[in-house]
Amino acid sequence: MPSLRDPIRLGAIHAPNRILMAPLTRGRSTKGHVPTPLMQDYYVQRASAGLIITEATGISQQGLGWAYAPGLWSAEQVAAWKPITAAVHAAGGRIAAQLWHMGRLVHPDFLGGAAPVSSSATTAPGHVRTYSGTKPYAPARPLSIGEIPGLLDDFARAADNALEAGFDGIQLHAANGYLIDQFLRDGVNLRTDSYGGSIENRVRLLGQVAQRLAETIGKDRVGIRLSPNGSVQGVNDSDPHALFAVAAKVLDEAGIAWLELREPRPGSFFAPPDTHPVHPVIRANFSGALVLNSDYHAEDGEAAVASGAADAIAFGRTFLANPDLPERIRRRLPLNPPRPQLFYSQGAEGYTDYPAYAG
Repeated sequence: MPSLRDPIRLGAIHAPNRILMAPLTRGRSTKGHVPTPLMQDYYVQRASAGLIITEATGISQQGLGWAYAPGLWSAEQVAAWKPITAAVHAAGGRIAAQLWHMGRLVHPDFLGGAAPVSSSATTAPGHVRTYSGTKPYAPARPLSIGEIPGLLDDFARAADNALEAGFDGIQLHAANGYLIDQFLRDGVNLRTDSYGGSIENRVRLLGQVAQRLAETIGKDRVGIRLSPNGSVQGVNDSDPHALFAVAAKVLDEAGIAWLELREPRPGSFFAPPDTHPVHPVIRANFSGALVLNSDYHAEDGEAAVASGAADAIAFGRTFLANPDLPERIRRRLPLNPPRPQLFYSQGAEGYTDYPAYAG
C-alpha cells in the first residue's frame, strides 16, 4: 500500500513524498504585488514538501484584490520570483505557482473604481480588507463573452511567466468562490448564454482555461484546485456530484496532470452539518493524480492514501506552522500550533519564526 512517505509523479513533477504544501495566502508582498525576500525564507524553510503550491498569485490587476498578495503579470514580479524558486530548488524542493483571478471578490479600490467581473451581476457577502480599510464587497458586472479571449490570454501569460520565473508548474485556482468557481456553480452563475444554465455550459470556462494552459506550458505541468462541496464565500451548487463529475471528465480529456480538492469532511473544522464528500465521483472520472486537502492529520492522511481515496495529501495550516512537516510526520513528532492572528500580518513573526523540531 502507498504511504505519505512514498514518491509520486505529478505530471512532469517528481515529488519525493506525498506530503504537499497547500496554497496559503499570507500577504507578505509589496503594495505593488511584488514578492519580497522574506517570502524566499518562508518557502525555502518548507522545501521538504513533496511539492510546494504557492500562495494564490494574481494573473492580472483585474483579478487581484487581496492586499499585499503577489502577482505574475509584470516583468518586475517575474524577476522577484526568480530568486525564490532558485532558492527552493537549491534546497532540494519543487514549487508550483497557483494562478488566481478573484472575480467578484476584487473590490473596486483595487481597480481604480471600476466594478469587478463575475459570471453574473451578483455581490459577494461580507467584507474585504483594502489598503484604505475594511469595506463591504461591491456589485460585480457579468464578464462578457467578448472579454473571454482576453481572460484566456491573461492566464496564458501568467503561466508563461511562471516558467520564466523558474516554477516547476502551475496550479489553476478554480476553487473557493473565485472567478472560475463563480462560473461553475449555479448559486451565482445566473447566465443564459453558452456559459450558463446547464452543467456543460457552466463547465465551459474551466475547460477553456485548462486547455489554454495545457497548450501554453504543457499539460504535464498543469494542476487545478477545486472546492466541490459546501458554500465558500457565498458560492454553492445545487447538485455538486453531477457538476464535478462533468468537470472531472473535461479536465481528464484535457490531460491535466493532477487535481487538488479543498473538500471539508464531515465533522472537520470548515464543514457545514450537511457536508457530503464529492471526491469519489471525481476519482471515478479523472485518471490523473488526486490530492485531497482540508484539516487532514498524519493518521487520516495516511489512511486516505493507503485506501486509494487519494494519491497525496495537501496540508495547509499544519505546514504553515511546521516548516519540517514531512520529517515530523515520518517520526510522529509533536506539532507547532498555528497563530491565526499573525496569518496576514506582513512581518516575519508568525511567518518565518516557526521552529523546526529540535531533538
